[in-house]
Amino acid sequence: MTSGHAAFRALADETRREILGLLRTGSKTSGAIADHFDSSWPTISRHLAILRDAGLVIAERNGQEVYYELNASIFEDLIQHLMTWTKRPRGNRTARLMRVREDEA
Repeated sequence: MTSGHAAFRALADETRREILGLLRTGSKTSGAIADHFDSSWPTISRHLAILRDAGLVIAERNGQEVYYELNASIFEDLIQHLMTWTKRPRGNRTARLMRVREDEA
C-alpha cells in the first residue's frame, strides 16, 4: 500500500493534521489555510504539497485560487488498512479461550 505509507508519513506532522482539521468543514483556498498558521507561506505550501502527494487532499485551481478539500476515499482506505491490524485470527483465540475456561472449571 504505497499511497498508504505516504499518507501515514503525511499524518505524522502536527501542522498537516491541523490543516486536515481545517478542511473538515469544507474546501478552502491555500491562502485561507495559510492564514490560520504563523508559518511562512512556503512552509504551508510544502505541507499542502505533501498532503496532496499522499492523496489526503485534492487540489483544484479556480482562476488564481487553488482550493483544497479532503479526499474522503483515501481515509476510507486507511481505515480499512488499520482494521486489518486489529483483527486477530478467530480460530486461535477461540481455542485459547476455551482451554482457559476448561482449566477454570
